[in-house]
Amino acid sequence: MTSLKELKKHLRDEALGRRDALSAEWRIEVALAMAAQADEIGMETGSVVSGFWPIRTEADIRPLMFALRDRGARLALPAILDRETIVFRELVRGAPLVSMGFGTAGPGEEAEILDPALMLVPLAAFDARGHRIGYGAGHYDRAISRLYAKGMRPRLVGIAFDCQEVPTVPNEEHDVQLDAVLTESGLRPFEAG
Repeated sequence: MTSLKELKKHLRDEALGRRDALSAEWRIEVALAMAAQADEIGMETGSVVSGFWPIRTEADIRPLMFALRDRGARLALPAILDRETIVFRELVRGAPLVSMGFGTAGPGEEAEILDPALMLVPLAAFDARGHRIGYGAGHYDRAISRLYAKGMRPRLVGIAFDCQEVPTVPNEEHDVQLDAVLTESGLRPFEAG
C-alpha cells in the first residue's frame, strides 16, 4: 500500500516534470500575462502582499508583484530562518537581496518583518478543490498556521501553470486550502470547504 507521503511525492514529481518541460520563452510570456491579472487578484491599497523570487521552472511572478506594488501594495518575500521557519521581510526598491538557500533570494535581516494579508503561494501541484502540494518542507503550511494563530486570515493565491493540476491532492487535517490559483488561464477562485 502506498503511503500518503509517497503518493504526494509521486504527484509532485509528475507535476514538476510537466512544468519542467515548458519552454523558457513561453514561461516569460505567461509571467507578463499574469501581471495583467493584478486587478483581478484584488487587494486594498497598503496591503502587505508576500510573493517569491522564482526558482527552477516556477512561474516568474516578479512582473505581477511589481504591478501590485504599482497599485499600492507593500511587498514582502519569504526569508528562511531555519529548517522550520520562514518569515516575510519587506521588499523595498534598491535594497539588496541575499541568498535564502534553495536557489532563491530575499531581503536581509535589516528589512522589516511583515504579516501578509495576501500571499502568493508557490506550489508543485494543485487540484480543483484548492488543495496544494508544496515542495515537501512545510514552510508555507507552518507560516500560514502562525498567521492563523495571530488571528489573521491572509488570502491565499497559489501560483502555477495549468499543467500542474492533478485530479486530487490527498489532503491532511493540517493542510490549508487555497482561496484561488492563478495560472496562464487566469484567476480561478475555489469554494471554501
